Amino acid sequence: MNKIVKSEQEWRELLSDLAFAVTREGATERPFSGTLLHNNQQGTYHCICCNQTLFSSQAKFDAGCGWPSFDRTAENKAVKFLRDTSHNMERVEVRCSRCDAHLGHVFNDGPTDTKERFCINSAALDFSAENEDEL
Repeated sequence: MNKIVKSEQEWRELLSDLAFAVTREGATERPFSGTLLHNNQQGTYHCICCNQTLFSSQAKFDAGCGWPSFDRTAENKAVKFLRDTSHNMERVEVRCSRCDAHLGHVFNDGPTDTKERFCINSAALDFSAENEDEL
């Protein structure tokens, strides 16, 4: 896998203001505001910055938390995990392993056998429908 590194200016030119704030500055979109929260189409979710496949629609579930939630990544090395102690909390941050984009956080309270809930910002994702006619 080739790492993708761009300057701040290059990322700003490629991304919307919200996607830049989330992926490059670690912001969080408002809960229940993301365009992919209620997406129920079959397909794959990709990193908005580098197009790396991150999650499958088969792993998506409604956690009621206000952000798209997944119980597993599409591939073993799609994301990396970092300790996050911001906001007086201890969490595990999820980043794209290819371009280091901030995606969201993972928690160990998921309802499936993985016990994981990847809580991911819609602004950090792009979606490709399995059947393009669904778009």
